[in-house]
Amino acid sequence: MRWSQLLWLQALLWICLPAEAHQINLVTARLALTGDRMVSVELGLKGSDVDRLVGTKTYDVRQDAVDPAAVDAARVAILAYLATHLAVTAGGTACAPGDAAILPDGDGIIYRNSFACANLAGDIVYHSTVLTERDKTARQVVLIAQGQSETQALLDAGTTAVTLSTAPPPLLSTMQRYLLTGIEHIFLGYDHIAFLIAVVLWARRLVPVIKIVTAFTVAHSLTLSLAALNVLAVPSRIVEPAIAASIVFVAAENFFSRDVDRRWRVAFLFGLIHGFGFAGALREIGLPPDAIVPALAAFNVGVEIGQIAIVAIAMPVLGLLDRLIARGRNEPARAAGIVYTMSAAIGLLGSYWLLTRMFEV
Repeated sequence: MRWSQLLWLQALLWICLPAEAHQINLVTARLALTGDRMVSVELGLKGSDVDRLVGTKTYDVRQDAVDPAAVDAARVAILAYLATHLAVTAGGTACAPGDAAILPDGDGIIYRNSFACANLAGDIVYHSTVLTERDKTARQVVLIAQGQSETQALLDAGTTAVTLSTAPPPLLSTMQRYLLTGIEHIFLGYDHIAFLIAVVLWARRLVPVIKIVTAFTVAHSLTLSLAALNVLAVPSRIVEPAIAASIVFVAAENFFSRDVDRRWRVAFLFGLIHGFGFAGALREIGLPPDAIVPALAAFNVGVEIGQIAIVAIAMPVLGLLDRLIARGRNEPARAAGIVYTMSAAIGLLGSYWLLTRMFEV
């Protein structure tokens, strides 16, 4: 029988048998890991196994039960054995144990203790050679609870440790990952790209472009942060159609106004809506609980880098088209045909997104 099959069999027996029934040559361990890196350990052993490990006489064969008085008398010896063969470490350093308890439990004993690992960095690992160091055929079934999830592991003479949690990645690595995620999202967010291009189509000078990009950045950073931190939430069924509507609006506005100096206001207003869209993407990957603010800041910076890159590409291309159409004039004006054609295409695309998103959500 494979070890994985044995593990499930043992776990099934453990769950199905009454609480006071312990099996020979089997240690049952229940571990709970909390967010503050505290590990609670509960170990169960058959009384006869305890006696052959420690040299005590707690187990009565005729009654198939342990004597509570004998267990209490053997408490120091049992704890000494467990302290030698059981440990919880973080980064290779032993976590500080609490006050251990030894309790009689029908035909066996229960060991309870907690280990504080908050002040230690690195992976949290449970080590145990309880019983397996004496009997190579012995097994230990480990149930690990962390939050709402539970996992199982099987320890034996050859496998004596299980990792409960891995160390969080370095802060710089986390920030780099979220920075790249922000850049990737803006380049793959075609609706955001369409909005940015439409809003700067009439711009030929640098100052209006800076004002537009800055206003858009400030606005989406504000709502992105509020949404990512669960301070303010707007359903995607509202956000996604609203983003599409913003694209239609700025594309249509290009047909009626060429005033790019005041367009930063429009960019700010719709930037608030786009920020909730960015938050939806960020929510899919989540924020690391140990580095929420740095990760959020890095994602914001990544989005900013991406949108600056898009504008930096779009503006020279528009300028090149102006010069080609001007055919040698020293200061060619922005060709209205370019703006109207691109605005019409972006407006149609935005209308398509608006209709599909209204029916999807």
